[in-house]
Amino acid sequence: MPKKFKGENSKAAEAKARKDAAKQAETERAQKQEEDEFWKDDDKHAAKKQQRKEEREKKRQELLERKKTLQQLHEEEMSSIKGAKSQAAKLTRAQILENQERIAAAAQALKAQQERIHTEVPLEENVNIQAVEGDEARTVDEALSVLSVSEEQIDRHPEKRMRAAYNEYEESRLQILKQENPNLRLSQLKQMIKKEWMKAPENPLNQRLLAYNAKT
Repeated sequence: MPKKFKGENSKAAEAKARKDAAKQAETERAQKQEEDEFWKDDDKHAAKKQQRKEEREKKRQELLERKKTLQQLHEEEMSSIKGAKSQAAKLTRAQILENQERIAAAAQALKAQQERIHTEVPLEENVNIQAVEGDEARTVDEALSVLSVSEEQIDRHPEKRMRAAYNEYEESRLQILKQENPNLRLSQLKQMIKKEWMKAPENPLNQRLLAYNAKT
């Protein structure tokens, strides 16, 4: 049986010690890894828990903001309704002023139109060619007869009475024409009245020679 050397036992012991140390280190590493995984899971759960908490807080804040916004919108709507009522009263007064201005402008336009009509209608006919019962006033006697018509008998501003006279004429003729033409529309009846008005003696424009014709 061979004899064992002391040096060989020392190497074996060192190898065994290294092996044991490596095994111990591996065991410690595994334990550390396991602990790290454990704490890692705890941190993960804690992070999720914190995240859920933050999400709940965020939703709560959003809900509060939404309620605040709705309340603000409600207050603005109520304020706008009150303002609209006040504004409506102001607009009514403004509309009154606007209507007054419109009426004044319309009156001014009517006055200008009347002046234009008055300018277009000759105020004085040439007495040398004035019609007398179908003839012309070419003699001195006929001319003097024409000139003898007084200023009161000649209507120099017939357009001022035209609208009122036409309304009165239309009202009186409309009733008659309705009875005579029951199948005609109102617009057709009024058109007939306008045509009659152009030649009607009630027309102020046709009354300029009324005094002269009555005298002759």
